[in-house]
Amino acid sequence: MSTPSVDRQTRPASGRLRPRRVVGLAGALALVALVATGCSQSEIEAWQRGGFPAPATEQAPIILQQWQLSWVAALIVGALVWGLIIIAIIAFRRRGNEVPEQTKYNLPIEMLYTVAPLIMIMTMFYFTARDQAEIQKVTNDQALTVNVVGFKWNWAFNYIDQGAYSIGTPEHRSELVLPVDEKVKFELTSPDVIHSFWIPSFLYKMDVFPGRKNVFEVTPNKIGVYAGRCAELCGVDHSQMLFTVRVVPKAEFEAWIASLKAKGQSGMIETGRTNDAGATE
Repeated sequence: MSTPSVDRQTRPASGRLRPRRVVGLAGALALVALVATGCSQSEIEAWQRGGFPAPATEQAPIILQQWQLSWVAALIVGALVWGLIIIAIIAFRRRGNEVPEQTKYNLPIEMLYTVAPLIMIMTMFYFTARDQAEIQKVTNDQALTVNVVGFKWNWAFNYIDQGAYSIGTPEHRSELVLPVDEKVKFELTSPDVIHSFWIPSFLYKMDVFPGRKNVFEVTPNKIGVYAGRCAELCGVDHSQMLFTVRVVPKAEFEAWIASLKAKGQSGMIETGRTNDAGATE
């Protein structure tokens, strides 16, 4: 006697798969919990920062908070979307061979699809514009002015008020020394191609354009040694455009300036430095 065939499309959904999904989800959560409990405090803090370095300036926490809130917003939106997908899969799964009711459009849902993203984008734009205005505000009340020169393929730093400069060589990285807890105004210039001045621990970077002077201000507030680099693919030796930043007490900074002058590095190096009108000085 033949066994009647079963139409896979009309067969009711089996509940036997659900326990497997639950077990899989529980296993994934357990793995996450196990990994989390094995992390050190510094690793946990790094995860909380979303992979960003620990902020080393007074302005950097504004950028970090913007980054963290963006992730929170993205996770909320993701959870909402996945929740709606799961609800649709469960509540509107196919039962039998009946064709679902056909509709041309659903005005409330289409309005939701239009208005909700618009609200999210406008909200993120508002906070981004607010924080950007605060970060890029130049008050000209700095304690120190440094002319940063990006050139092929290294960096030079002119300490304008102190009348000294530091410059790197192919064998040695450039070194930028800054006093702690004093506002620094950076004036960025280039005599050749576009570079980008980036100190990851400052959580900020700005492009360095030929014929244009870009400016920003920061206040380093943590003594330490930080890496710097060019963040713009500027040419064949782009990877060599590395520099070191040392944030030091005021007395050590003054000793550094004296050592530069003792080595004959007084005045300003020829840089193609420009004024605000774009004219070379």
